[in-house]
Amino acid sequence: MKYYLKALRNFANFSGRARRREYWYFRLFSFIFGLGIFIIPITLEMHGDIFRGLFVILFLLYVLAVIIAGLAVAVRRLHDVGESGWSLLISLIPVIGSIWLLVLMLTDSEAGENKYGENPKGIVE
Repeated sequence: MKYYLKALRNFANFSGRARRREYWYFRLFSFIFGLGIFIIPITLEMHGDIFRGLFVILFLLYVLAVIIAGLAVAVRRLHDVGESGWSLLISLIPVIGSIWLLVLMLTDSEAGENKYGENPKGIVE
């Protein structure tokens, strides 16, 4: 949870580096919270347009809130493996681009300092 909160605190920080943990915990908790907001009205069988509308608005606000944070943590993750943030655009290539981006996101940190900053594994949080 601390990595999720760290990513949210750095929601507009597109410089520096992010560990795999920070990136994947952010993705995991974003999915869980988004799913929770989406599922609550279904499981509680909320009737009426007002309740459904409220949860749709809440879900959309959540998505908008985490989209910038998600882009920022993805760019910092790419920096951690020595790639430019523009490498995110490779995911626009059908199938192969998404697979390549997944490989980059799963790759271990570049050892030591790189042009994007210090290795976050060496920084005590």
